[in-house]
Amino acid sequence: MAESSVKQRYAVIGAGWAGCAAAMELARAGYSVSVFEAARTLGGRARRVEREKTVLDNGQHILLGAYTETLRLIKLAGQDPAELILTLPLQMRYPANSDGMDFLAPHLPAPLHLAWALLRAQGLQRADKLALMRFSTAMRTMGWQLYNDCTVTELLQRFDQTDRLNRLMWHPLCLAALNTPPERASARVFLNVLRDSLGASRRRASDMLIPKANLSALLPEAAARYVEQHGGAVRTGAKVTALHALPDGRWQLDDGVDDGEHYDGVIVATSSVQAASLLQGLHDARLDDVINRMQAFTPEAISTCYLQYDASVRLDLPLYALVDAPERQHWGQFVFDRGQLDASQAGLLAVVISASGPAAEQGHGPLAQAIAAQLAQVLQRPELAQPVWTQLITEKRATFACTPDLLRPGNASGVPGLLLAGDYTANADRTQDYPATIEAAVRSGVAAAKAVTTGKVAK
Repeated sequence: MAESSVKQRYAVIGAGWAGCAAAMELARAGYSVSVFEAARTLGGRARRVEREKTVLDNGQHILLGAYTETLRLIKLAGQDPAELILTLPLQMRYPANSDGMDFLAPHLPAPLHLAWALLRAQGLQRADKLALMRFSTAMRTMGWQLYNDCTVTELLQRFDQTDRLNRLMWHPLCLAALNTPPERASARVFLNVLRDSLGASRRRASDMLIPKANLSALLPEAAARYVEQHGGAVRTGAKVTALHALPDGRWQLDDGVDDGEHYDGVIVATSSVQAASLLQGLHDARLDDVINRMQAFTPEAISTCYLQYDASVRLDLPLYALVDAPERQHWGQFVFDRGQLDASQAGLLAVVISASGPAAEQGHGPLAQAIAAQLAQVLQRPELAQPVWTQLITEKRATFACTPDLLRPGNASGVPGLLLAGDYTANADRTQDYPATIEAAVRSGVAAAKAVTTGKVAK
């Protein structure tokens, strides 16, 4: 265990959720931490932006009660999750008369809450309910693990899931969790998410958590305050362009401002693309495998369409699932009533499209118009066809395609004193691998910091 009196200096490159988690854990352990963020806003690919004179997020997110590390760090940073997050019981509720279903888990102990939700679910036939029961029972028997990975589609076929159940439950959950279409998505990683939510022994693990605060305020900005209160520094607008391994084992960074500073170690917590570029600049053969793995990732996009209506517009629920049907120009998969999360955003709806490459090809104007028409039709509210303004935000590299048996690097780079953190890294126990989510980023940052504090970083 590193002695806190030594005050070793660590640089964290990137102030997304992984970098913030790593910096907080290092600061808590007594290390001197300097965080370098190229952007002016903290949060990486889950941050706030300003559009139409309104503070929005660059993407609407749903967290889960199973995101234990994220919730722990929010509290550690001095935040109250109850004030910043709307907690809903597990649900998949479609608008009435939209050929969907109404699945709502009550406040009962696990797994009774799921059994009761299934029993009372509307829009599912007996065959659908029996298929879901068979699948859940089989997965519990298997410990929610697969010896051989396959696609989610293949897994669902293997356990005879019905077309309707796939369309209304499994496919939307797969897209929301993995941001990868089920015909290409890893069943093993999908089951990891289901295990920690649907299969957890705690009912709260399956809760759906919707941020009421903007994503930068939820943790990254509070994390920066925490680091600074513990003697560290967080520098925005500081783009690190190169790393230098010094003969004495320390590190130097090129950021255009602070070139003379030396650090005992570095945690690279940028996107995989940026990390690969920094590592390539070291010209170290020990990094070749890590770089190759990062460069093999295929990016997946996520689009969020914000639609502003009159402040009097309000949905019956804060969240609805939507049946996406691209052949009918129905691209939206979930719609959120932002006014029920933040009173200052009354009349603002946010529609999410995961794995949105084909949708984004429609162009911003046509896609926003199609989404407004979809809302008007499925919610049976003609006024929704005419929003006051729309803003479409597409993160083209929001995540990597989470495909079967994907080779992901771990936190260790293979070079002493150099660690990686990000939602793309593999867990030390591969049965715990998560898709590219906020929780995966946070877990990776915590794991990188733990490797430092437990002395597992070779010197």
